[in-house]
Amino acid sequence: MSASLLQIIETRLGDHNPRRNRLRRLMKRSAVAMILQIRDSKLHILMIKRAEREGDPWSGHMAFPGGRMDKSDINGYAVATRETAEEVGLTLGPQDECIGRLSDLNAKPHRGALGMAVSPFVFRLDREAMFTTNYEVAEVIWVPLEFLVDADNRGEMTWTYKGARIPVPCYRYQGRCIWGLSLMMLDELLDLVEGRSPRRLRWRRR
Repeated sequence: MSASLLQIIETRLGDHNPRRNRLRRLMKRSAVAMILQIRDSKLHILMIKRAEREGDPWSGHMAFPGGRMDKSDINGYAVATRETAEEVGLTLGPQDECIGRLSDLNAKPHRGALGMAVSPFVFRLDREAMFTTNYEVAEVIWVPLEFLVDADNRGEMTWTYKGARIPVPCYRYQGRCIWGLSLMMLDELLDLVEGRSPRRLRWRRR
């Protein structure tokens, strides 16, 4: 099951035409690594829980390794690999195949009008990896993709924004809540698994 699921993802990512933000040359840029690995005969995806930090808008959130583009980064792929090495101590090299990418997402700005373009890159990891987290990461978690594929595991949480309480979708895995931008990235990946054309937003997915 896991090997066939991984093969489906590789095939459909190869045919996938991800959306690229037309204004991203004018925007701040960031990128993340979505790392897949078969573990104990099941396909997993690597996620991190961000450390609690004052002033960090993603403090304590479940996320993928990644971060902002530096002047030294030549492209989004370079950002994703550099940040993965810095945050969890995993150096993604030529043996760790990047099997595709997903659509750019726009992280809402705290300042300015354009926001930040976030580019997700999907990797296949076929080797054992040891993790050394930096101050930005509280823990590393492997989440079974089959858990995410099962719609019965999808729930809802309340997001408080500017005083308003807004119901939004989420997954709760071993006491951790997956929602927001990370969930939107996962939804696009799951749409490919299920053979559906990814929608601009999958917040109504059940």
